[in-house]
Amino acid sequence: MSAYQISDSMITGLNMPWIKDKQSSLIQGEILLQTQSHTAWGGSVTACMYLPLLRSQVWQQLTDYPRWVQYFPDLTKSEVLSKGEVKRLYQVAQKTFLFFTAQVEIYLEVVELLGQQIQFRMQKGTFLDFAAILDLKDLGNGTLLTYQVKATPNIPIPSIVIQQAMHFELPANMRKMRQVLCKVK
Repeated sequence: MSAYQISDSMITGLNMPWIKDKQSSLIQGEILLQTQSHTAWGGSVTACMYLPLLRSQVWQQLTDYPRWVQYFPDLTKSEVLSKGEVKRLYQVAQKTFLFFTAQVEIYLEVVELLGQQIQFRMQKGTFLDFAAILDLKDLGNGTLLTYQVKATPNIPIPSIVIQQAMHFELPANMRKMRQVLCKVK
């Protein structure tokens, strides 16, 4: 196996067999995405991207939570409320749809598995439910970043609409994240 190949154990651990044959696309900068229904009004998405940085470099930047406003353009605030084994975050995002602007806020519990994974669970907020996992694996001379999100908004929007929005917006957000992490203009 070459340094850039994704092993079966890597994809089994992440439950992502759909990326195995697309590793060259990842290395070339493609954002791989898979959307699924989550609830009648929610969606689930898994996005993968390659970063030409060591995992320790990526980890250091990702755990700087106030900096997340640079990664996700709709995120207007990301504040650490408490530190410790379980951190607490407060985040605010604003999104405009046609003539309507929605603002959401969320209080998250954050558990870090040093250098490997960040788990986000909603405590309260303007979602019925929200959970995310950010996973980091070594891949060649860089890092495979996988971001899995499951969310149900508190307004009844059909699941397919949520999935389409995630499918459209998350790749752009991930490219922005890579640009900031890698300091590329």
